[in-house]
Amino acid sequence: MNILRFILFFSFCLLLTNCKDKQLRYETQITEVLKDSVLIRANEFLESTPVTITSFTSPRSSGGVHDFFSEGDYWWPDTLNLEGPYIQKDGLSNPDNFTEHREVLIALSEIVGNLTSAYLITKDTTYANAAIKHCKAWFIDDNTKMNPHFLYAQAIKGRHTGRGIGIIDGIHFMEVVQSLSVMGQEGLIDKNSEIEFKNWFSDFVVWLTTHKYGKDEMKHPNNHGTCWNMQVALYADYTNNDSILAVCRDNFKNTILPNQMALDGSFPLELKRTKPYGYSLFNLDAMVMNCVILSDKTNNLWEYSTPDGKSISLALEFMSPYIENKSTWFKEPDVMYWENWPVAHPSSLFGAIVFDRPDYFEQWKNNKHNPDVFEVKRNLPVRNPLIWLDRLEVGK
Repeated sequence: MNILRFILFFSFCLLLTNCKDKQLRYETQITEVLKDSVLIRANEFLESTPVTITSFTSPRSSGGVHDFFSEGDYWWPDTLNLEGPYIQKDGLSNPDNFTEHREVLIALSEIVGNLTSAYLITKDTTYANAAIKHCKAWFIDDNTKMNPHFLYAQAIKGRHTGRGIGIIDGIHFMEVVQSLSVMGQEGLIDKNSEIEFKNWFSDFVVWLTTHKYGKDEMKHPNNHGTCWNMQVALYADYTNNDSILAVCRDNFKNTILPNQMALDGSFPLELKRTKPYGYSLFNLDAMVMNCVILSDKTNNLWEYSTPDGKSISLALEFMSPYIENKSTWFKEPDVMYWENWPVAHPSSLFGAIVFDRPDYFEQWKNNKHNPDVFEVKRNLPVRNPLIWLDRLEVGK
């Protein structure tokens, strides 16, 4: 019996050592790929002045200066009634829409995520302090902070002052929150500021889970539902809201995964869109981030499978050949931005680490890491993988 226990203990230790070695091996490779570009961009961002939504207003917004505002992408003036309500053209973005709030939010995500990455590489607190400065402007400073809701996001002229699907604009808070979590764990944020950061996101979680917009978005049967879950899970984790985390895990396992994925690993509702390739990649990234955020030692969503065999590994297997060679894609090319995908997707990288797939890693490594097309950045909320790596150690 003692010999058996020794063998089991030795086997467990060997497995744990192998997992840690694998994690370190990938982390070293990732740092080698990203280090130079991260530090170049970070040194540029050190000089940047915080800019928040209060610097831009739109006469079409029903909110105030502290309220985020955006407009529905695929809605255009009716040529037969120019003063009437906008009409929809799926997949075709209206270039005259108000986009300034989206732009500064995406910039915040880029700046804070990059500066935090630079800190992790160098341990130079100058980078972290610069990131915290931007966060204080968005969440603490009374003159420049944003209100914790998306009541006026994705409005449609003549139809809606805001919509639940506008919550998806908030995905660019994710790398900000993950950065705050990393810097908090490193002891780089003063106590009062950390309390205020967490209070802001605690209030945001309440709004996301109690307002009609949030409740509707949770039930959305495509990437919108996936992104609601991804956001709420991260903000709940940051604010230690275990009950909401449990809701998100249940929602992913029993609603999102079984209802959105086909038996071959594809996402049928994304394939019906006029941009099926881009939407499939976007939803896969969001699915993977749910696994990154929600997995812990007792809930390993990476290994979870529905009774009929749907799993995140199946989705990765489905999309991998089309990331490797887009010309094999079985649908018509996307109506817009076809030439801009794929990029360095977090799903490829994190899938590579968890499932030890060098082929996925090469797909991530060989694709573009800092896309400059706005629409691509908008659909790529995770662009700074170094800040997420500690989450991949959970449960391994």
